[in-house]
Amino acid sequence: MSANNMRRASLTAFGIGRLKLRAAGPAFVGLLMASGSASAGSCKIGRMAEIPITMSDLRPLMTAKINDTDVRFLVDSGAFYSMLSGASAAELKLSTRPAPFGFYVTGVGGGTATASIAMAKTFTLAGAQLHNIEFLVGGSDVGSGSIGLLGQNVLHIGDVEYDFGQGVLRLMKAIDCGKTALAYWAGTALPYSVMSIESTTPRKPFTMGAAFINGTQIRVMFDSGAGVSVLSLRAAARVGVKPDSPGVVSGGSTHGIGRNVIPSYIAPFSSFKIGDEEIRNTRLRIADLELPDADMLIGPDFFLSHRMYVANSQHKLYFTYNGGPVFNLAGAKYPLQAEAAPPSAAEAQAPESADAADYSRRGEAQASRRDFQQALANLKRACELAPDNPEYLYQRGMVYWQLSQAPAAMADFDQALKIKADYAAALLARAELLLGERDRVRAAADLDAARAAVSKESDVHFQIARDYQSIDAWAAAVAEYDLWIVSHGDDARLPEALHGRCRARAIEGVDLSLALKDCSAAIKHIDKSSSLYARVADSRALVLLRMGEFDKSIADYDASLKINPKNAAAWYGRGIDKLRKQKTADGQADIAQATALSPQIAEELSRHGIAP
Repeated sequence: MSANNMRRASLTAFGIGRLKLRAAGPAFVGLLMASGSASAGSCKIGRMAEIPITMSDLRPLMTAKINDTDVRFLVDSGAFYSMLSGASAAELKLSTRPAPFGFYVTGVGGGTATASIAMAKTFTLAGAQLHNIEFLVGGSDVGSGSIGLLGQNVLHIGDVEYDFGQGVLRLMKAIDCGKTALAYWAGTALPYSVMSIESTTPRKPFTMGAAFINGTQIRVMFDSGAGVSVLSLRAAARVGVKPDSPGVVSGGSTHGIGRNVIPSYIAPFSSFKIGDEEIRNTRLRIADLELPDADMLIGPDFFLSHRMYVANSQHKLYFTYNGGPVFNLAGAKYPLQAEAAPPSAAEAQAPESADAADYSRRGEAQASRRDFQQALANLKRACELAPDNPEYLYQRGMVYWQLSQAPAAMADFDQALKIKADYAAALLARAELLLGERDRVRAAADLDAARAAVSKESDVHFQIARDYQSIDAWAAAVAEYDLWIVSHGDDARLPEALHGRCRARAIEGVDLSLALKDCSAAIKHIDKSSSLYARVADSRALVLLRMGEFDKSIADYDASLKINPKNAAAWYGRGIDKLRKQKTADGQADIAQATALSPQIAEELSRHGIAP
């Protein structure tokens, strides 16, 4: 995943006003209590539910049913209540009612989104069918086929065990356990860590505790939906680390609920200590988070590298280390070495009783940690045990792709689509492989099939639009952006979508007033120093050039080139502006600079009628 496309669901919280939501806890406890248990003396640990988890990049996904439709949720321990995106609620044909006046949800980037309330007549989780379950509705799509967040109104009904390395989440009930250590899987041989966590309230049901950065205590929140672990700039500054400190590099951008996008950085620290575990000379991601009650989010990268038992019954958290890197630092400007041991033998091998689904989940967890060789071994076994399952073939194909084995990836996508011809994810993956091979005809056919396979509210239209742009199918791209924008008005990617639609029309030279409106709307929500700002300014400059507004066009090209002076198209466009203003020498100088950067730029732009 590229740094600029890191996606993160985040903290959802009460805004102004009060909201009463139907309590789900007792219903879940009554319907999910299972017979499985472990005991130590009088202490009994009952398993209410074991929920399979599939990791998609670093997103822990689980399956459920809303009414009669199979759905996926992101497991988000940082969400106070379960939530659907507006597009997903519409796709599921759920009626909504307004939340009380003044109620909203907030994200860690400071973004806000209005919320409404939807009720599912039936919600099926771990085989238990629950009735009249309410969800909040609003905010950005999570991605990876997820319709929303499974939050603390479910996760907090008892204790919860996060065993993402094995692809499982367990809802637990501890009875008469007092001070008994609840890391029951550790036995006497495996060392475990324990730390205190704070008492919770209905409005703040989060898992909160203390950690230490360079010996300074900070408050942390365990947020499985956070995308990656991240420390706030304010907390980093308390130990003398800032974005311009020595050794700090860019870590890409991130976003939460709402439209705000914020930059992140990778910074060196002498130590990070949590519970009984300490990492020396480590690097952490830092960003300008708005966390009123915490200094750091402990994200799914930490969950994946540990097995964790959140004992709400004791206000304790127990965890053991699985092996591998503790924190995901993807997006840094230079490669960063893993700072931890390889996976343990217990983690690397599946139990003899494992079925295809077990191997699939383990493989996806390992792929999320970029342990592609182990992932491939597990996914090969999943495909051997269930050769007619298209999802396992798709998963293996994606790992082959990561390993630069394009022919093997293509073979898996082909086979998956023979089994399920309308499998949108496989169609998109194959289309992008074909784009890499410059086979635009077959790529276009797969994109056409993908757009036909998904609903009009689907988040997939965003990626289809971008891929259509890659093959110069501008009208088709505009149509896809139209569909996506209608259903995703609160999404953090809205500026990108508006820019994409503006760019498509600018290149084609059609509907220029609409293009100008889109680019102007996008640019209002973008940091003026960002690469996206440079791209939007470049596109708006092209629109203005085509409209004959040469001074305004030059101003936008100036802004774009200030950020990205190697953009040949911007130099060329500004040169045309200057030539048309009779500034011949300056115009020719800009065009010469464009040609020096890209000798083909004149030919490329002339195909779209952009010429002096």
